[in-house]
Amino acid sequence: MTQARFTTACALLLVPASAMATDAGPQDDTHLVDDLHTAFGVHHARAVHAKGIILTGRFDPSPDARSISHASVFTRTSDVTIRFSNFTGFPAIPDNDPNANPRGMAIRFGSDTAPVLDIVTHNFDGFQTRTAGEFGALLRAIGTSGAGVAAPTPLDLFLTSHPIAKTFLTTQHPAPISYATTAYFGVNAVTFTDSKGRTHPVRYRFVPTAGERYFAAGPGPSAEYLQPEITKRIAAGPIRFDWYAQLGEAGDLVDDPSIAWPSTRELVKLGTVTIAALAGNSAAADRALTFSPGRMPAGIAAADPMLAIRTVTYPVSFQQRQ
Repeated sequence: MTQARFTTACALLLVPASAMATDAGPQDDTHLVDDLHTAFGVHHARAVHAKGIILTGRFDPSPDARSISHASVFTRTSDVTIRFSNFTGFPAIPDNDPNANPRGMAIRFGSDTAPVLDIVTHNFDGFQTRTAGEFGALLRAIGTSGAGVAAPTPLDLFLTSHPIAKTFLTTQHPAPISYATTAYFGVNAVTFTDSKGRTHPVRYRFVPTAGERYFAAGPGPSAEYLQPEITKRIAAGPIRFDWYAQLGEAGDLVDDPSIAWPSTRELVKLGTVTIAALAGNSAAADRALTFSPGRMPAGIAAADPMLAIRTVTYPVSFQQRQ
C-alpha cells in the first residue's frame, strides 16, 4: 500500500457505516506481518515503526523496584539501547503527518551480546484492539480501503464494530515537541514476582523528566524535525525518563491492552533511564537491531496473551528486512 492511499484511508475514519466487520483471520507470526504489509506495503524495513533513531544510555534502578520484583534488572545499573520511532511501516513518513502517531520507544536493557529485557512502548495509554487477531483485521481493513473504494469501506465497517479502535485512531496526541517530551506506555500487561513469591500485575509507564510538551494549533512542526531535534538535544545534555510500574487491582484486565487501567492506580518508581548519546544510525545498524517483547528475566513474566504473538512475529519482520 502506498503512503498516500494509507493517508486517504485514515482520513475517512469518520464516514458513517452500518454494517459489521468480522475479526476472523489467522493470528500466527507470518500472517500478522503480512497484515502489516497489507496496510503499509513492503519496504524492506521494519513492518511497523519503520522510521526511527537509535540512542544509548544507562538504567539506574530504584530501591522500590525490588519490593515488587526480584528481577536482576533491578539489582544493578545496566546499559540500555533506545530506539525512538514513528508509527506506520513507511520509512519516510513525515514527522508532521498525523498518521505518524503513536510515537514509539523501544528499550533494550543489557548489552547487545547479553540482553536482559526488551520493552516496546508507544505514547498512547492503550492499544487499538483487544487481540492480535483483531489487530490483523484492522490492518487488512486499512489496506483494502482508501481512494476509489466505495463506502462503506472495510475500514468503515471495522470501526463501526470496534469503537475503541476508532477512539485510538482519532484521539492521538498532537505532534510532540521532541521524542523526549512525551510519555510512553507499555502495550501489554506483565506479572512481577517479588522475593517472597507474591505476584503483582503491572503495566509500564515512562515519564520524561523534561515534561510532556506538544505542538499547539498553528503552523506546527516541519516534515523532518524529530531526529534533528533529538540529535541537538542529546548534544546539550542527557535525556531522562522515570520508569514506573502501574499496579493493577482486582477487576483490571491483564488480557485486554485496549482498556487503560484507571489513572488512580498506584505507581511504583522502578528507576531512571538516562539517554546519553546517539548510536550508530546507519541503515545497516537499524536493520540489525531488533527487540523481543518476550525477552524477560526471572521476576517478570508475560500476563497478556498478545505478547506470545508479538514475540514470534518480530523475528519474521527481522528476517524479511535483511
